[in-house]
Amino acid sequence: MPKSLEFTILATHNFARASIMRLPHGQVNTPVYMPVGTKGAMKGVTYQEMDDLGCRLLLANTYHLAYKPGGDLLEKVGGLHNFVNWKHNILTDSGGFQMVSMSKLSEVTEEGVKFESPYDKTIMYLRPEDSIHTQNQIGADIIMALDDVVRTTTDGPRMQEANERTTRWLDRDIAAHKRKHDQNLFPIIQGGVDPKLREQSLNDLIKREANGYAIGGLAGGEDKVSFWKTVAQCTTKLPINKPRYLMGVGYPVDVVVCSCLGVDMFDCVFSTRTARFGTAFTDYGFLKLKNNQAANVFEPIQKGCQCQACKSYTQSYLHYLIAKEEVACHLISIHNLNYLIQLMLNLRQSIIDGNLIEFVNGFLKKWYQKEGKIPQWIIEALDYSKLPVQQL
Repeated sequence: MPKSLEFTILATHNFARASIMRLPHGQVNTPVYMPVGTKGAMKGVTYQEMDDLGCRLLLANTYHLAYKPGGDLLEKVGGLHNFVNWKHNILTDSGGFQMVSMSKLSEVTEEGVKFESPYDKTIMYLRPEDSIHTQNQIGADIIMALDDVVRTTTDGPRMQEANERTTRWLDRDIAAHKRKHDQNLFPIIQGGVDPKLREQSLNDLIKREANGYAIGGLAGGEDKVSFWKTVAQCTTKLPINKPRYLMGVGYPVDVVVCSCLGVDMFDCVFSTRTARFGTAFTDYGFLKLKNNQAANVFEPIQKGCQCQACKSYTQSYLHYLIAKEEVACHLISIHNLNYLIQLMLNLRQSIIDGNLIEFVNGFLKKWYQKEGKIPQWIIEALDYSKLPVQQL
């Protein structure tokens, strides 16, 4: 029987690595940005368009899919791949993040989480066993352990409790997992920005053999210095021969810096969420197409971009559409997703070609051109990764 995950490192530059991750539904080149289709669908983007953009791994959320259409239905039709006609890989979040995003509607105990639905007030009980069972029904290629998630800025006894409970729940996740032959269960490192708690979580979870590991509990309001140091602490400790997934991070600068620190996988709703507000990604930072200046710019969002929006439409046209037609959000979403997917492919190729230093400095020079200065946290993080930064 074939392995459910094979991870091959092709080239490295200090901590950064260019790799191939082989999953049941095909090959994924890493570092990789994974678009988020929370309820089994991308907002404003079809699966065929995701395929055309070169996406080979995207996300869905167990909590939302458990409510509708439900795990039993998905199991009946042969899983989410068949239900949505997606031939590539899927990763499912366990539902743990909803403990934070829906904290007013949830109650956490040692047994699990009780959620009140924001839609119809019905109650869902989500234990580690329930989360894994539903993810087995969904049939994702990578499934996440249900962890006890608290806000990054939480400290004291609650963070300690969450850290230790995450390990106890992991043992229950592992015991409940019935599809080890074709689904990969990733534990999630917790501990906030407390180095001692992170070290405890790293030690506990690495002892539980897994095909890959996730770094959780970041991108939740912590300062950037604590952010990069926590990422570096985790990537330095995690096994070299297994993929590392930094959860909830998708800001272009962050994915570049954290790739240099040794992260292989990223996800975030930011690319499509900000598109719905008329903001597009460019090499020179964020372009706010709602602004009146865009009305008289008869050029694409970014010259040379091969996405549908840039090949066919001007900033002026998109500016006109934003306040009137939903298609504007669709086009900008496609652009932003394409931007991040291509950014990761180009960064990956620079590692293979031995040009990572030039690539990163070129990226930062353009991104911070308007500000005229690269933030100190970036310089420190890249210095740690032994990648010299040329200040503007």
